[in-house]
Amino acid sequence: MSTTEQRAVAVSRPAASVTPSSPASAPEEPAIPESPEALRALPAHQLPGLARTLRRRLVEICSEAGGHLGPNLGVVELTLALHREFRSPQEPIVFDTGHQAYVHKMLTGRADLEGLRRQGGISGYPDRGESPHDVVENSHASGSIAWAHGIDRAHRLAGTAGVAVAVIGDGALTGGVGLEALNELASDTGSRTVVVLNDNTRSYAPTVGGIARHLAALREGRLRAGEDVFTGLGLTYLGPIDGHDHGALASAMHRARAAAEDPDSSGVVVHVLTRKGAGFARAEADAVDHWHATGPFSLEGEEATKPAARTWSARLGETVLEAARADERVVAVSAAMVDPVGLTPLQQEMPGRVLDVGIAEQLALDTAAGLAAGGRRPLVALYATFLNRAHDQLLLDLALHGEDVTITLDRAGVTGDDGPSHHGIWDLALASQVPGLSLWAPRDGARLDAAVPAALATSGPSIVRFPKGACPSDLPALAALPAGDVLSGDAEAAVDVLLVSIGALADRAVTAAEQLRAQHPALNVLVLDPVQALPLSPALLEFAASARAVVTLEDGLGERGIGAALAAALGRRATLSAPAPVVRTLGIALEFIPHAKRDAILTAQGLDAAGIAATLEELVG
Repeated sequence: MSTTEQRAVAVSRPAASVTPSSPASAPEEPAIPESPEALRALPAHQLPGLARTLRRRLVEICSEAGGHLGPNLGVVELTLALHREFRSPQEPIVFDTGHQAYVHKMLTGRADLEGLRRQGGISGYPDRGESPHDVVENSHASGSIAWAHGIDRAHRLAGTAGVAVAVIGDGALTGGVGLEALNELASDTGSRTVVVLNDNTRSYAPTVGGIARHLAALREGRLRAGEDVFTGLGLTYLGPIDGHDHGALASAMHRARAAAEDPDSSGVVVHVLTRKGAGFARAEADAVDHWHATGPFSLEGEEATKPAARTWSARLGETVLEAARADERVVAVSAAMVDPVGLTPLQQEMPGRVLDVGIAEQLALDTAAGLAAGGRRPLVALYATFLNRAHDQLLLDLALHGEDVTITLDRAGVTGDDGPSHHGIWDLALASQVPGLSLWAPRDGARLDAAVPAALATSGPSIVRFPKGACPSDLPALAALPAGDVLSGDAEAAVDVLLVSIGALADRAVTAAEQLRAQHPALNVLVLDPVQALPLSPALLEFAASARAVVTLEDGLGERGIGAALAAALGRRATLSAPAPVVRTLGIALEFIPHAKRDAILTAQGLDAAGIAATLEELVG
């Protein structure tokens, strides 16, 4: 057998569909094992019953707590096979985008996922504080191969036996670091890294690009052994494997271990085909995302509970569509999340003006830079947490070149249930360091409607950021000053305390100001929304400098964001004869915040109305 033939081994082709056995013919369903060791002790004929147990518990738990149901239903058999072949944690299993790790948690001592995604309970992602079996807590995509390969290299340097495993979705291979890691792995002869490619044809949405077409050709048998890209790189390719066939998976994982332990090998790719939502008809029938994530739902109903109130994301979608109708130059760019970030209305009406570049935020921003240079008005819609991955492009490709690119950041600030890697609390701090960037943090839907066209009409890069959840009631201005909108207080009188509110915490700021005035009727406590937060306007600086004290409020890092920039600017203009006002910056502490409800986190951070009022009271007390 040639080297090429050895490296491309077709273990098993999946059937057209995999249908779980009916309850009438189902064998006994064993309890969920307490540990991987107990799982490995089970006879193979009990695995189908155990898979049914796991799926039933997943549905029951997510019906109460919400969570990432679809991805986990799809990896039940795969996770069983992984833990039966590989000895976690000595042989680490690194899950890319850990929302597919619920079954892994259930098999490693957390069978009931107690308190899933609730404060003090089990995280919705791998969590090192919960178990030594959880390796990487980051829920962002594409890094697992590099992590696993790095661990393997460390183990080889230390003389430690065993392999390292990365479980990565097909969508995550659209991310640059995933492809970079494959390239590096292929050059490392002797690597004991196993890459399990969980191919369900989608991330949140269907996977896009040339990799997706190549994997489709492999799934459909249109390529012969050795013609796959992985073999071409020099990796051992096993597959495609039916990801719902216990026997095929066991055989594939055994072969993967043997290939990984071959000193002449440079890494193994096991191509496993799964179905998102497998085994739960309502999830499998959902064409949008196969219940990628859901809130609590009725086990007897037909679909998950939908939020009753109109969300910020929905409001953005309407606003972007109107902007595209008004200006044919507007083109929207998504990083594999067209629907979650509100672009579905535009995609439905003008599909040619929505580009999905895959899980590749760096690519999204550079594509937008090119679109802008070519005369378009691109709008890149992201979750705020994912802008972190493309800061270099924001700084040196957009800002340095002055390209007219608008970025909308959904789920900005504290997000809640998904934990530290999903809180969008870094964007204001990052944006404050970017020369020439304009930023809007609208306090309500009406201001969001105005911010998007204003950003699109602004030269250079611009950001419009807003939180997760329902839009609050509109909060009209009492007066409009050059410095911004007055939301509370006397705009005609001298200001004792100026409370500068950035974004959607404005209603809390107004309530806090009212509470302080009730205790100190003689104080003029004025709440101001600057409307456009960056760049800091001369009018805002002049107005703030005239106040006795300035307090800034933002749903981002208190020490690094807009408030810090305002404090620094006031300090620079201060003199002995005209000292700067006392300044306090209220925001999120510089720390990684675990999962809890958004309101609970804001309260703990002193950003509810009572906490803001307490800070104001300390300032004037």
